[in-house]
Amino acid sequence: MTERQYEHDVLIIGSGAAGLALALQLAPHARLAVLCKEGLGESATRYAQGGISAVMDVGDSIDSHIADTLAVGAGLCRPEVVRHVVERGPATVRWLVERGVEFTHETGSGGFHLYREGGHSHRRIVHAADSTGRAIASTLEEQACAHRSIDLFQRHIAVDLIARRTGDGRCLGAYVYDEARDRVRVFRARYTVLATGGIGKIYLYTSNPDVCTGDGIAMAWRIGCRIANMEFIQFHPTCLYHPHAKSFLITEALRGEGARLLLPDGTRFMPRFHANAELAPRDVVARAIDHEMKRLGIDHVCLDIGHLDAGFVRERFPTVYRRCRELGLDPSSRPIPVVPAAHYACGGVMTDLRGRTDVPGLYAVGETGCTGLHGANRIASNSLLECLVLAHAAYGDIRAGLADVAPLPTLPEWDESRVTDSDEEVVVKHNWQELRRCMWDYVGIVRTDKRLARAQRRLDLLQAEIADYYGHFRLNRDLIELRNLIVTADLVTRSAAARRESRGLHYTTDNPDPLPEARDTVLRRNSPISSIGA
Repeated sequence: MTERQYEHDVLIIGSGAAGLALALQLAPHARLAVLCKEGLGESATRYAQGGISAVMDVGDSIDSHIADTLAVGAGLCRPEVVRHVVERGPATVRWLVERGVEFTHETGSGGFHLYREGGHSHRRIVHAADSTGRAIASTLEEQACAHRSIDLFQRHIAVDLIARRTGDGRCLGAYVYDEARDRVRVFRARYTVLATGGIGKIYLYTSNPDVCTGDGIAMAWRIGCRIANMEFIQFHPTCLYHPHAKSFLITEALRGEGARLLLPDGTRFMPRFHANAELAPRDVVARAIDHEMKRLGIDHVCLDIGHLDAGFVRERFPTVYRRCRELGLDPSSRPIPVVPAAHYACGGVMTDLRGRTDVPGLYAVGETGCTGLHGANRIASNSLLECLVLAHAAYGDIRAGLADVAPLPTLPEWDESRVTDSDEEVVVKHNWQELRRCMWDYVGIVRTDKRLARAQRRLDLLQAEIADYYGHFRLNRDLIELRNLIVTADLVTRSAAARRESRGLHYTTDNPDPLPEARDTVLRRNSPISSIGA
């Protein structure tokens, strides 16, 4: 390492389930750097309440799980990817158990207690009470901290990827902002992995933590990767509506156990929208809630679990019950106020089944990548499964190639010679707020051509302003995130405008029906217009 340049075999940008699972598997064979945007543990994984979908019951089958995934994916799932991931579900759960993750078991039987969630035809959600993500994250974090081959860099934020300018254009690492020391360092690596999570912070309301600002997708776009299916944003139907809750997620498993959605006057409404009522796929439930809120001019609906045994709720859903009680709500006696919020992006950086992107030496895993598993709509609890399966696949590919990569050159240092300290931080704050409000109002649950055109005009202006600001002032975290947010919001909006149909999570009143043929939306950096089809 020089004064400002670190060198590792593998640079992993992100410390959620995908990034840490990959790090732990590679650690016996390579020297690793793992970047944590905040402190270790602040990732979407930690907030995942539901669980991991896997065929663990004798009455279930791999083919059934595949069929459910394909049905919810609305024609855009890649069947070979779905089979690959689903078949590895049981082994993935066993790997976590071997690592020490303690899942909930049936009393007396010793087998896993399994939830059923929307879109699934069987109980196949393996969980740790209602805080599965926390159980997984805590276990992986503890083991990563203890491994001598893993260097953890907290409060380090990737700014841009670095690629070879000639030849194969291989990724050689990244420029990284060290927030504590307020300077940019060079991280050189034979392989670089984007595991930066989701994009929820482009929206005004989201279940995602603050770190989910589309960083990996934006960096991959700037370096020349194709980006696919960004229009498919999953809005979780039931986030807690409370001024102090900050979009606390109310797990879908509650509806799997019989919770009912009600209007404020107590009227149940989901049977009017889908035969499966509250167990309809998430996009159907979210649109139904959005429809009723707009129709009645209300700011939330209610989730009623009062008919369930209070002891059962406290035992099976302790996190939800405890948080409600902290806010003065008693879910056993009064319905919980809920509202939809941006939750999960089905699109992302295009990868193959080993996590490889278009750029040699660059991988994307977890929510950052787009493998084709989710298609136009993600079935519940397939996301953690994908994180872990793709992490294992990337591990095998990277390990096999470690010996064949040439020594790394010294890379140019970050150049700050033409920028100054900002005297207009209000610009960043204002643009951040305007961007998120624009996306919520115009590129939300229900879309129209007119709304998308309005969004694009505003985003074009914001993009020019942010680029000008970025070119003149020194970096800080807010500016790095804002720069990535505007790129990601632009990709979502362009993708939505390019899809002239309604399919899965993308619903537009101007084209309410699906086209006969399902095709991916693929954006290429060098093309001024969206390209439909791979």
